[in-house]
Amino acid sequence: MHASSLLAGLLLSLAAQAAPTLGSLTLPGDDASEAITLFYPTAAAGRPETRGDLQLNLAADAPPAPGNGRLVVISHGSGGGPWVHTTLAAALVEAGFVVALPLHRGDNWRDPGRPGPDSWTLRPAEVSRAIDRVAADPRFAGLALDRVGGFGMSAGGHTMLSLAGGVWSPERFRAHCEQHLAEDFAACVGLATRLTGGWLDGFKLWLAQRVLNARFADAAPRSHVDPRLAAVVAGVPLAADFDPGSLARPRVPLGLVTVGRDRWLPARFHSDVVLAACASCEHLADLPEGGHGALLAPAPPPSQLGSLECALICDPPGFDRAAATPRWVVPTVDFFRRHLLGGLGPVNTNCAEAI
Repeated sequence: MHASSLLAGLLLSLAAQAAPTLGSLTLPGDDASEAITLFYPTAAAGRPETRGDLQLNLAADAPPAPGNGRLVVISHGSGGGPWVHTTLAAALVEAGFVVALPLHRGDNWRDPGRPGPDSWTLRPAEVSRAIDRVAADPRFAGLALDRVGGFGMSAGGHTMLSLAGGVWSPERFRAHCEQHLAEDFAACVGLATRLTGGWLDGFKLWLAQRVLNARFADAAPRSHVDPRLAAVVAGVPLAADFDPGSLARPRVPLGLVTVGRDRWLPARFHSDVVLAACASCEHLADLPEGGHGALLAPAPPPSQLGSLECALICDPPGFDRAAATPRWVVPTVDFFRRHLLGGLGPVNTNCAEAI
């Protein structure tokens, strides 16, 4: 079924379906990895819980029920965590998938101390480790892990580009920022400061470039191959440090979700570069009025964000989140059904309840 017809069917079922039960458990962190949150189908009774603006029927630590036998791993963005991807996870579970969300070491909401190339280097291996840990858990012995899906946004999108065969280096990031520092300041500097148009901007640009030159001069190429990854989706990815040629022919099907008003990772330096390089990529959705945080669902309340963070990820004025969310969630779920299941099996329309 094409994404457009699937979307229509899902939206028509909204009023008629009861909220499904979402199983959830956490694999605790160990020496090799941080905690991994799992969402999965379950036949157990759930209890109502609220996550942001979502009302969930959640069954914590419930036994898994048979699904479609496939796993999707979600890689969060810098400073993120599992719960801001609950909408997508719930829709994937309703399609029968098990979903694993590893916490990325040194770049998560509890421990944000090492974002950037240190984390970007570790993240693909952390996805592989998450697959290993799910494989070792007897509760998920029924999964077939020869074809695993991956989704990531922002820095998580960078993770997915790596897993698709992309090659990057800190030096390419440094060189990009040297050329486009003022235009792509938030990507190059993060949440440390911002340009305001004032007299201090010149000093900020000078200092930022000195730091970049000192920290990111390593030209050694980074890549990571896990043959179990069979299809990946990158949402609003950080991509300026990739060799575009390495993404011309991804080793697996690669989908892109983009937005039109990204103040953190402007599309012309990131998503658009990937789309221009990759003729085989599937442009699953574009949200012209969406900002960088459009794929965070539920979105963190603005009151919980700093002013600069909110300026970069809070919804722009006029963005209709309720209408936009199904436009990217539905084709993303459909992408994984097509590439991991061969498009086989009935569509479970209850996933509209998660949207």
